[in-house]
Amino acid sequence: MGDLITALEPSGGEGKLSFDTVHIADVKAWLNSVFDAAGREVPEFEYTPRTVAHLHAVATVSQARTQAAAILASDLRQKAQEYRSQAARLREILDSAGLAHENLSPSAATSSQMLASVSNLLNIKDTEMSSFLVAMGDISLRKTDVEEKRAKAQKESRILLENTRKAIARLTYLKRTLAQLEEEIASREGPMMQWQTNLKIMVSKERQYLQQLSNYKALLNRVGYTPEISHGVLMEMVEHRNELERKTKPILDTLRSYQDLPPDKALAALAIEDKRREYAAAEKYLEEALHSALNTPNE
Repeated sequence: MGDLITALEPSGGEGKLSFDTVHIADVKAWLNSVFDAAGREVPEFEYTPRTVAHLHAVATVSQARTQAAAILASDLRQKAQEYRSQAARLREILDSAGLAHENLSPSAATSSQMLASVSNLLNIKDTEMSSFLVAMGDISLRKTDVEEKRAKAQKESRILLENTRKAIARLTYLKRTLAQLEEEIASREGPMMQWQTNLKIMVSKERQYLQQLSNYKALLNRVGYTPEISHGVLMEMVEHRNELERKTKPILDTLRSYQDLPPDKALAALAIEDKRREYAAAEKYLEEALHSALNTPNE
């Protein structure tokens, strides 16, 4: 096939192909011989430089192979004739020795046939015992080699069978695990959806609480809250406030009682001024108490 492909490749470019009357005549003669041998007519086609070049290459290869086949067939016919002549000579020798096939007993014919079969099996070309022993040794070695290969193949087959069983067991386990996981997924889809809903609510609440915390911080900043104002400080301030209210309550009661007296402008002015001084002193005391509570370090 490689020779045919090589022969089919043109030697030059397609533009260099040209008609050759000798090639055309050879192609026509080859086509006629081929189609005549098949009992058919040559189909009509256009002879172009490319088709002529390819057909001439095919014809050259075909003729070369036909010639080689003819030489091989002639050689085989000659060998067959020689084998027939050798068979006739051996038959004459056997007949002259009284060992013709028809003269042999059935057991002898069977034995000779078996011997011939063994000779063909062992590829023995003579009747020497040494050849038989050598052939038997060779076939024994081949038998041992085959047995070793068979044992190795059986061992590998057992290993593969064991691995296959393990793989099947693992596959079964994986399928069972997959089924369990699918069942768990189906059973947990509802709680997961509920968790997702709760998560959204919690995120919304977190956002709301963060906004409220920011608002509270802004409110504390507006009212002047500082981290130094602790619960203890506030309780002390409440106690001071209660103390101040306790001290100022009699003054306020006295002032209210003055409202019921007849108006005396001079006395009323003196009383009001006196109470105003007492009230201012109480406020000053409250401020000092507040400042003292704020400046006291929180333990």
